[in-house]
Amino acid sequence: MKQINDENFYKEIDNEGINLIDFWAPWCGPCKMLAPVLEELEPELENINFMKINIDENHEIAAKHGIMSIPTLLIMKNNEVIEELTGFRSKEDLKEILKKYN
Repeated sequence: MKQINDENFYKEIDNEGINLIDFWAPWCGPCKMLAPVLEELEPELENINFMKINIDENHEIAAKHGIMSIPTLLIMKNNEVIEELTGFRSKEDLKEILKKYN
């Protein structure tokens, strides 16, 4: 999964495609539980660009998108948030949600 930051956020996301951005922090237990789920899903959902951003090191983008809880997953297309998911989700739940975008 590609690591992104405040400086390259808008350069790295694919404006034409679907982007899933994981807002996380190293101290967050649910974030640690979600990471392997996302890593398993990434090769299964090839049309979705998976990225993650550490909110402890990148406050600007987290603030701009109003991230108040982590983990938060933003699903974006054309620089617009089309869905926001907060908290841990199982692989099955995420796959069901994401398949409408794949």
